[in-house]
Amino acid sequence: MRVLADYRPALRERTGVGEYLHQLVRAYAAAHPGEVTLFSSSWKDRPAPGLASELGVRVVDRHIPVRVLNLLWHRAGWPPVESLAGDFDVVHAAHPLLIPARRAAKVITIHDLFFLAHPERTAAEIRRDYPTLAGRHARRAHAVITSTEHGKHLVSEQLGVPADRIYVCPPGTHGRGPHVPRDGYLLFVGTLEPRKNVGALLDAYALLRSRRPNAPPLVLAGRATSEAAGWLARIAEPPLAGHVRHLGYVAGDDRERVYAGARALVLPSLDEGFGLTALEAMSAGIPVVASNRGSLPEVVGTGGLLVDPTDVEGLATVLEQLVSDDTSAAALASAGLARSRAFTWTTAASTLRQAYTDAVRRRNN
Repeated sequence: MRVLADYRPALRERTGVGEYLHQLVRAYAAAHPGEVTLFSSSWKDRPAPGLASELGVRVVDRHIPVRVLNLLWHRAGWPPVESLAGDFDVVHAAHPLLIPARRAAKVITIHDLFFLAHPERTAAEIRRDYPTLAGRHARRAHAVITSTEHGKHLVSEQLGVPADRIYVCPPGTHGRGPHVPRDGYLLFVGTLEPRKNVGALLDAYALLRSRRPNAPPLVLAGRATSEAAGWLARIAEPPLAGHVRHLGYVAGDDRERVYAGARALVLPSLDEGFGLTALEAMSAGIPVVASNRGSLPEVVGTGGLLVDPTDVEGLATVLEQLVSDDTSAAALASAGLARSRAFTWTTAASTLRQAYTDAVRRRNN
């Protein structure tokens, strides 16, 4: 089977979607050598020189601005991807909109429907195209990939896609052992955008410090969007100044070092398609405090503490317990490790293989 996978979300920064794509391709290519070609297009961002050998794939890279190509693909359904990359049996988009193709089966990826629930909190082509086009594209796709059962339910119920065309491919982990350094910091990992609910996290942390002046620092690891300006200004002033650090986007080995110094991960998102950082933290033996919204309850299960992301008092209380009680922190870390073992990239790649096989069959019928 010849598969073309859209690698563009992982080009510049491998945040949640990009990291998911990178690791899923790695697992699939390992199981099915020689089948995968990655497609990249950008005016200035190029794939890493060693990407093809690292993942065991072929790479097609075109010097076409992402926004230009997406506008043509989303609004005009042109040019067919064969004219840019050659012939394939499957073309897999890393987002909810189809990549036009003459002959290939078309597969899309939908992690969540936040763009439908809160379009005012999105921007650029996501705001312009996703709400009006995602439903039609999803119903035309020969298969839809999502990362959780929660996501599958949303796609089926809200977009009208038959359940047998939706395939759940949860990400995997690389487990270690419990890790709760006494002097570790509280850690948030994610893009600083409204749905990550960073404002409530800062409120809870300020409350924690009012109760425990010796509370550990809070570290924010993630790219700041334009909406984050108020949060960045806030952490530069009392009472948070000197106690909250913003690292910006963290990649590769640096990301592992950031996890290694954490006492606990805090993810108070208002919505998550999967919440890969929660799974990464659990597999690293780090206690996890996560929101009870979106897919997070499904992912975290009994491996972390779930909180109402709008309950600042409750969040502060949970954080206080974790920073003051080594026994509770260690128990939560062990629970997270046990939970993380339910997720493997091998299983995800196997499901993806079935999705591709079924998509080709539907295309040919």
